[in-house]
Amino acid sequence: MTDTTDATDASGPRPDPEAAPGAQPPSFPQQKAPGCPFDPPPGYRRLQADDPFAQVTLPSGQQARLITRHRDVRAVLDDPRFSADSSHPDFPRMFPRPVPQVLKGTFPRLDGAEHLRYRRMLAKDFTGRRAEELRPRIEQIVDARLDLMEASGGPVDLMEALAYPVPSTVVCELLGVPAEDSPLFESRTRVLINGRSTPEETLRAKDDILGHLEGVVAAKEKQPDDDLISRLLVEQVATGLLDRAEVAIIAWLLLAAGHHTTATMIGTGTMLLLENPGQLAALRADPKLIPGAVDELLRHQTAMQIGMNRIATADVSLGAQTIAAGEGVVCQLATANRDPEVFPDPDRFDVTRAARGHLAFGHGPHQCPGQSLARVELQVTLARLINRLPGLRLAVPAADVPFWHHLFGIHGVKELPVTW
Repeated sequence: MTDTTDATDASGPRPDPEAAPGAQPPSFPQQKAPGCPFDPPPGYRRLQADDPFAQVTLPSGQQARLITRHRDVRAVLDDPRFSADSSHPDFPRMFPRPVPQVLKGTFPRLDGAEHLRYRRMLAKDFTGRRAEELRPRIEQIVDARLDLMEASGGPVDLMEALAYPVPSTVVCELLGVPAEDSPLFESRTRVLINGRSTPEETLRAKDDILGHLEGVVAAKEKQPDDDLISRLLVEQVATGLLDRAEVAIIAWLLLAAGHHTTATMIGTGTMLLLENPGQLAALRADPKLIPGAVDELLRHQTAMQIGMNRIATADVSLGAQTIAAGEGVVCQLATANRDPEVFPDPDRFDVTRAARGHLAFGHGPHQCPGQSLARVELQVTLARLINRLPGLRLAVPAADVPFWHHLFGIHGVKELPVTW
């Protein structure tokens, strides 16, 4: 799950003891360069080269360290002295106004043994082997959506026709949620990730999702099936390790994480391939390149553009830099994935690149548990799309394709009109 979803009221800027009197650190996040929707803001590259632990001012008014190098981001995310607990009073928050903390107290915001306990409950459903077992079913889901696209004759919005329905259907089936519920979850999740939603709208969307899932959990308790919710009820609730409300919250987290970021990667990856016809031709000529190409897409178009926020619980030395206890940090995944020390010529999109060392899924104990499933979904969807529709192309000028731009930092196309 993208863990920048938490937000709360601002506590005011934290002074930088090393700053000159009256100086204000640069604002974060920065704006992308005009006409460059695929690239992070150029200012981050300068910070990566000249000030990789830069002090920045967040929209909440707080100050934090912006971590931009690959090795430093890995070190922070792997170090238990950097906490994901957003209830800490100095936790770096993005929002300048009161917003409900929709993740507060849930397992993505726990640390150490308590966080690991929840992950172990879910581990068997998100292994690489389990993802491969689901590949034939994912192929069926993708083919069905492509059948509908072809029957429509086009043009279509690829996001609505393919990118959202595929991962949403997959995660609903994995959880045991009825397929007809998928549109409700999609619409409410978009309210939660929309930086323009009011606190009331955010709470209402969360309550709608959880209320519906509580009904699903109650039905599964009476009649369990072969799905994740049923297994949690049998193995965890019946043994007293979880309660029913926690099962509904876990299901909600997996639904939210399981469809939006993957959907935006399908859309953004498709557009990037269409804008790079040589790379697209290489994939059509050699399907064996698809798995590596998916990792290159994940590296080059990191969905979490804002980053992963943490709070230091002790003084931590990172090379010559010391992060003081109580300092907030923002791990900038998109910039780490463009680090020239790790990825030569990092701004170049190359489907033959060995990109598996990227940090698109995070790193360390909080690394995305669904990454194997997301990779298979992307591999199947992109491979079948580009081969079923060899004439696929944008139906509008590239400059007219809207991208997500808000404080949650989910990067990707919002709508993708295509024809063939």
